[in-house]
Amino acid sequence: MRTDALAPVSWRARPQGFVALMALYESNYVRLGWLAGDLGAIPRESVSAVEGDCELRLRIVSRARYTTCLELTYPPLALPEMHVRVYHDAHLAEAQGAGGSTSERWTRNMLLNKWLEYCVERGHRFA
Repeated sequence: MRTDALAPVSWRARPQGFVALMALYESNYVRLGWLAGDLGAIPRESVSAVEGDCELRLRIVSRARYTTCLELTYPPLALPEMHVRVYHDAHLAEAQGAGGSTSERWTRNMLLNKWLEYCVERGHRFA
Protein backbone atom coordinates (compact mmCIF):
# COMPACT_ATOMS: atom_id res chain seq x y z
CA MET A 1 0.00 0.00 0.00
CA ARG A 2 1.29 3.44 -0.91
CA THR A 3 1.51 5.97 1.89
CA ASP A 4 1.58 9.73 1.93
CA ALA A 5 3.57 9.82 5.17
CA LEU A 6 6.88 9.93 3.28
CA ALA A 7 6.02 12.93 1.07
CA PRO A 8 9.19 15.06 1.06
CA VAL A 9 7.28 18.32 1.54
CA SER A 10 4.54 18.37 4.11
CA TRP A 11 1.45 20.24 2.93
CA ARG A 12 1.04 21.31 6.56
CA ALA A 13 4.36 23.16 6.51
CA ARG A 14 3.45 26.11 4.28
CA PRO A 15 -0.29 26.18 3.73
CA GLN A 16 -1.45 27.51 0.39
CA GLY A 17 1.98 27.71 -1.27
CA PHE A 18 2.37 26.09 -4.71
CA VAL A 19 4.75 23.34 -3.54
CA ALA A 20 2.48 22.53 -0.61
CA LEU A 21 -0.53 22.42 -2.96
CA MET A 22 1.24 19.88 -5.19
CA ALA A 23 2.09 17.79 -2.10
CA LEU A 24 -1.60 17.91 -1.17
CA TYR A 25 -2.52 16.67 -4.69
CA GLU A 26 -0.03 13.83 -4.21
CA SER A 27 -1.64 12.93 -0.89
CA ASN A 28 -5.08 12.98 -2.58
CA TYR A 29 -3.76 10.54 -5.21
CA VAL A 30 -2.46 8.15 -2.54
CA ARG A 31 -5.69 8.28 -0.53
CA LEU A 32 -7.84 7.80 -3.63
CA GLY A 33 -5.67 4.76 -4.38
CA TRP A 34 -6.51 3.38 -0.94
CA LEU A 35 -10.19 3.46 -1.96
CA ALA A 36 -9.98 2.42 -5.59
CA GLY A 37 -6.76 0.46 -6.04
CA ASP A 38 -5.19 0.93 -9.47
CA LEU A 39 -6.42 4.38 -10.51
CA GLY A 40 -5.69 3.63 -14.16
CA ALA A 41 -8.11 0.70 -14.15
CA ILE A 42 -11.12 2.13 -12.29
CA PRO A 43 -14.41 0.70 -13.62
CA ARG A 44 -16.84 3.19 -15.20
CA GLU A 45 -18.99 3.13 -12.07
CA SER A 46 -18.36 1.63 -8.64
CA VAL A 47 -20.28 1.63 -5.38
CA SER A 48 -18.94 0.98 -1.90
CA ALA A 49 -21.35 0.11 0.90
CA VAL A 50 -20.37 -0.26 4.55
CA GLU A 51 -22.61 -0.74 7.54
CA GLY A 52 -23.37 2.48 9.39
CA ASP A 53 -22.47 4.84 6.55
CA CYS A 54 -24.01 6.09 3.31
CA GLU A 55 -23.26 4.34 0.04
CA LEU A 56 -20.25 5.92 -1.68
CA ARG A 57 -20.32 6.18 -5.47
CA LEU A 58 -17.42 6.71 -7.87
CA ARG A 59 -18.28 7.44 -11.51
CA ILE A 60 -15.85 8.02 -14.35
CA VAL A 61 -16.76 11.13 -16.34
CA SER A 62 -13.95 10.93 -18.90
CA ARG A 63 -10.68 9.13 -19.60
CA ALA A 64 -7.66 10.22 -21.58
CA ARG A 65 -4.18 8.79 -21.92
CA TYR A 66 -2.75 10.55 -18.87
CA THR A 67 -5.85 11.70 -16.99
CA THR A 68 -9.15 10.45 -15.64
CA CYS A 69 -11.96 12.73 -14.49
CA LEU A 70 -14.35 11.27 -11.93
CA GLU A 71 -17.16 12.16 -9.56
CA LEU A 72 -17.22 10.95 -5.98
CA THR A 73 -20.45 11.32 -4.01
CA TYR A 74 -22.94 9.90 -1.53
CA PRO A 75 -25.88 9.19 -3.95
CA PRO A 76 -28.81 9.63 -1.54
CA LEU A 77 -27.44 12.96 -0.32
CA ALA A 78 -25.69 14.15 -3.50
CA LEU A 79 -23.36 16.03 -1.14
CA PRO A 80 -20.53 16.36 -1.10
CA GLU A 81 -20.12 15.85 -4.80
CA MET A 82 -16.46 16.05 -5.68
CA HIS A 83 -15.18 16.32 -9.22
CA VAL A 84 -11.63 14.99 -9.30
CA ARG A 85 -9.03 14.98 -12.07
CA VAL A 86 -6.43 12.23 -11.68
CA TYR A 87 -3.05 12.79 -13.37
CA HIS A 88 -1.72 9.25 -13.79
CA ASP A 89 1.76 10.18 -15.01
CA ALA A 90 2.41 12.66 -12.18
CA HIS A 91 0.55 10.66 -9.49
CA LEU A 92 -1.64 13.62 -8.53
CA ALA A 93 -5.37 14.01 -7.87
CA GLU A 94 -6.95 17.46 -7.91
CA ALA A 95 -10.43 18.43 -6.72
CA GLN A 96 -11.96 20.51 -9.52
CA GLY A 97 -14.36 23.40 -9.06
CA ALA A 98 -15.11 27.05 -9.55
CA GLY A 99 -12.47 29.51 -8.48
CA GLY A 100 -8.87 29.10 -9.46
CA SER A 101 -7.03 31.08 -6.81
CA THR A 102 -4.51 29.15 -4.76
CA SER A 103 -6.55 29.59 -1.56
CA GLU A 104 -9.74 28.28 -3.24
CA ARG A 105 -7.87 25.30 -4.70
CA TRP A 106 -6.27 24.70 -1.29
CA THR A 107 -9.66 24.66 0.49
CA ARG A 108 -11.27 22.34 -2.08
CA ASN A 109 -8.38 19.88 -1.98
CA MET A 110 -8.15 19.88 1.83
CA LEU A 111 -11.84 18.90 1.86
CA LEU A 112 -11.16 16.08 -0.61
CA ASN A 113 -8.12 14.92 1.37
CA LYS A 114 -10.02 14.76 4.66
CA TRP A 115 -13.08 13.14 3.04
CA LEU A 116 -10.94 10.42 1.42
CA GLU A 117 -9.30 9.70 4.78
CA TYR A 118 -12.73 9.55 6.44
CA CYS A 119 -14.08 7.15 3.80
CA VAL A 120 -11.09 4.82 4.20
CA GLU A 121 -11.45 4.90 8.00
CA ARG A 122 -15.15 3.98 7.64
CA GLY A 123 -14.11 0.93 5.62
CA HIS A 124 -15.08 2.03 2.11
CA ARG A 125 -13.31 0.28 -0.78
CA PHE A 126 -14.14 -0.05 -4.44
CA ALA A 127 -13.65 -3.60 -5.74
